[in-house]
Amino acid sequence: MYRFCLYGWQVRTGDIRMIAEFEKAGITITSGQSEMLQKLADYMVDYNKHTNLTRITEPAEIIEKHYIDSILPLTMVNVPRGTKCIDVGAGAGFPSLPMKIYRPDLEFTLLDSGNKRIAYLESACDLLGINCETVHARGEELGRDAKYREKYGAATARAVAQLNVLCEYCLPFVKVGGVFLALKGEKDETDNAGNSIKTLGGEIEDIKRYELPGGDKRCLIIIRKTTATPQQYPRVSAKIAKKPL
Repeated sequence: MYRFCLYGWQVRTGDIRMIAEFEKAGITITSGQSEMLQKLADYMVDYNKHTNLTRITEPAEIIEKHYIDSILPLTMVNVPRGTKCIDVGAGAGFPSLPMKIYRPDLEFTLLDSGNKRIAYLESACDLLGINCETVHARGEELGRDAKYREKYGAATARAVAQLNVLCEYCLPFVKVGGVFLALKGEKDETDNAGNSIKTLGGEIEDIKRYELPGGDKRCLIIIRKTTATPQQYPRVSAKIAKKPL
């Protein structure tokens, strides 16, 4: 049975093209996961017409630069089943929504300071029938809240800020023994982040360098939380920006 998507794709249930593109990256997805990802893409592109979510709206780019880019890290690091995760600066839901579709056992909190983005994330989760907590707040404020501070086995962030700044927003959420997964481009940014990582209770466990199927270079910085984050962090955003650790 064929159907037409908003893009004008003609696909069968379980979109063969989507599955094939993932296979090029060494990732196996089910037909059900492909259907969910297709539904999310259709919805995002339509929503993007009135609310700016992403500049990536072409089908092939969505698959590679949003979906594969988001899911590949889960093939490179062991995230135990049922891990409680937080996506800091979730934006349009990357990497969290594709990760949740790929690994439905993971429990996600989607954090963003933009009310319009949170509204989109809530509606996208409802559409897909997935259960994620959404929180409209600033990361540096929520990181001081006892309900969220050091309560997560994993934190993720993609294209939010430089690594030395990003660590102060993300590591306070990670419990000791947990991991912060920073999804970065070709440059790993660790040269200027050593003091920030150490001060906030982390250490670099590994740096994975790889390419997307189209050739774009990426690196995944895996930071393990080894000690509790000192109580004075995170600081207010103005101080974080003015004087990164």
